[in-house]
Amino acid sequence: MNAQKTIPQPSRRTLLRGLTAIGTLGTLGTLGTLSALPGLARAAGNLPATPGFRFIKGPVGVDDTRASIGLNIKPGQTAMTGEGGEAVYIIGPDAFLQHEKTKITYEDENGIQTMRFASGKALAVFGKGRSGPRNVQILTPAAVIAIHNTAGCYIDADETRTYFCLCYGEAELTPKGDPKQKETLSAKHHDRPLIITLAGEKKIAPAPFSGHTDSELTTLENAVGRWPPFHKQSDSR
Repeated sequence: MNAQKTIPQPSRRTLLRGLTAIGTLGTLGTLGTLSALPGLARAAGNLPATPGFRFIKGPVGVDDTRASIGLNIKPGQTAMTGEGGEAVYIIGPDAFLQHEKTKITYEDENGIQTMRFASGKALAVFGKGRSGPRNVQILTPAAVIAIHNTAGCYIDADETRTYFCLCYGEAELTPKGDPKQKETLSAKHHDRPLIITLAGEKKIAPAPFSGHTDSELTTLENAVGRWPPFHKQSDSR
């Protein structure tokens, strides 16, 4: 694996424009295929999950740096994927699958861990804290989502709407267009996918299941040494 390379002093906007062009950064490192991750996780036994990037395909960057296998994402940094880009990475007890043309900033302040979701699509699994319940929130242009304890979820967001599937676990969902329409969610297996919008009187509406699979959730959970709660069920998604 080549050493990490830093792009000489471009702005984040310049880097993101470059990422959107196919092949700008190229394939900087992979674990072969995404399907290889579960086997690697099982082979690790009870060892702590290795933080940082575990899989990279296509144009992927962190702030002004090209992503490479093992590179850690630190609080205040932004993970970006361009067209055709995809990445799996681990932050603490959590694992993420970030799809193409997605920009997420990770923050950690006063014990609250935050995913600031500018746009795009990502699947996430959240593990237990070392000492008691965790405070994790996901911010999109249309919603504030608070994750409680362990959970898995999928987000597809743009400037006006957010698709959110709580795959399993518990969460609180607050639409930014009308915080009074806040809802408490609980799911065992993709029970109630939702669309949250800024426009219209009703800010939260049911939506069809889309964009992610149980196999991907299993891959992420395996990457941090866990299994999803539905793993004994047949994979129907």
